[in-house]
Order: sequence, then C-alpha cells, then structure tokens
Amino acid sequence: MNLSNALQMDPNLLLGLLNTELRNHCNSLEDLVKTHDIDPQLLSEKMAVAGYVYHPEQNQFR
Repeated sequence: MNLSNALQMDPNLLLGLLNTELRNHCNSLEDLVKTHDIDPQLLSEKMAVAGYVYHPEQNQFR
C-alpha cells in the first residue's frame, strides 16, 4: 500500500487505510511510520484533529 501522501489525505479515509495496513502488515505504529517514511508526530496530530487516537493494545486508530 502506498501511503506516501498520507498527510494530505482526508483523515476519515486515511483511518481505514492506516488500520488495514496496521492489521495486515505492520506490528505497531512505529513500524508503519518507518515502513512508509511518515513523520509520526504529524500523522498523530492529523488523526487527533479528526478525533482518532492510536491504541497500541489493539494496534489501530479509533
């Protein structure tokens, strides 16, 4: 999956893409941001503005 433009995407659409990638290919948010070269702080802020927070125990944004 190509998440190179993740920070420009609508966060509601991005939610599904991130959670799919976390479920199928990445063991953690740290793994996801390293794999796709995404700034973790900017990603977390973008998702938080839309009301989504990463939950490591479920390995997903909610």
